[in-house]
Amino acid sequence: MPHRFISSINQVSAMQWDNLCPASYPFIRHRFLAALELSGSCSAKNGWQPHHLLMEEDGKLVAALPGYIKSHSYGEYVFDWAWADAYHRYGHEYYPKLISAIPFTPCYGARLLVAPGQSAEQLYLRMFACIQQEVERLGLSGWHCLFPADSESRRWEDAGTMMRLGCQFHWFNRDYQGFEDFLAQLSSRKRKTLRKERQQVAAQGLRFEWLTGSQLTPEICAHFYQLYRNTYRKRSGHDGYLSADFFARLGPDLADMTLLIRVLNSDGDAIAAALFFYDECTLYGRYWGCLEEYQFLHFETCYYQGIEFAIAHGLQRFDGGAQGEHKLARGFEPLLTYSNHWLCDADFTAAVSRFVAGEAQQVRAYREEAIGYLPYREGVGLSRDAT
Repeated sequence: MPHRFISSINQVSAMQWDNLCPASYPFIRHRFLAALELSGSCSAKNGWQPHHLLMEEDGKLVAALPGYIKSHSYGEYVFDWAWADAYHRYGHEYYPKLISAIPFTPCYGARLLVAPGQSAEQLYLRMFACIQQEVERLGLSGWHCLFPADSESRRWEDAGTMMRLGCQFHWFNRDYQGFEDFLAQLSSRKRKTLRKERQQVAAQGLRFEWLTGSQLTPEICAHFYQLYRNTYRKRSGHDGYLSADFFARLGPDLADMTLLIRVLNSDGDAIAAALFFYDECTLYGRYWGCLEEYQFLHFETCYYQGIEFAIAHGLQRFDGGAQGEHKLARGFEPLLTYSNHWLCDADFTAAVSRFVAGEAQQVRAYREEAIGYLPYREGVGLSRDAT
């Protein structure tokens, strides 16, 4: 079965690519990946050189895997800096490496796309063999698949990779009809705390807009880019990973999967906003920025408004983004995330394998401890999807 690597998502048609995509999960869509490339957010210049793998049969695309040749580990959210340091100490080069991931997006979902009727088991083995050959041909240190769904991660493990665990905090909709239904599931003390936080925000004269579709005008998207850039400048001293042109594409290219929650003060001026993406099942919180600081405004905009939106639209899960133990007190449940890793060097493979095995025990123990801090009243168990 022939395969090829392409240096741009636009070297395959959107129809061919999207025909392999699952019904939900926006980030693997051709137009999302194209927006990252066309906006200059993913390029060889900034260390994200597109290198996507296609497999074809009788001229038809039967499998696809997004890929990027990386010259650093920024924007990945699976931290391997210690591995890179170890390579360097022993006189080896860790970069460049090949990753299969959604750039800047720690949201789990499909990575390998497979056409209906194909044997997934065989395709995983074939694709992995192609990856190994390409990594060795290009002289890369290895390959990493970040935030695949758990079932996909297990298939990559069966194919010969190391599985690594992480932990995130997600909110699950238990068929709530409104925010009060959610609060009713919390202990009395936690319920009072959340109500108090929301009341304090309301008392400051702020109001919220949910903007989707045609409401995502060029002016509104440009304003959000300023907020996004300001946030990164404060936290990290740079302008952020995404360019202004990426945000300009939200309205024309990604409007049906984008939610922008804006915060307006009593004068009607937009002083903060949070950007989300969504599909039929899940809301994904991604970016936040503000011009003025208000107590509890971040929690209200990024979490409580997101929960309200998820309930109103019948979404079953709210992925609030990477890390953030403060989400626990707001009803976000700890769940395991996955990544898969293959290194060319056998000695480093043995060392990393021992590391990820020990780390997995720690992550599982951390998750069990975190469950004990959830705010739900006695008798309310974990969501089935979080177990």
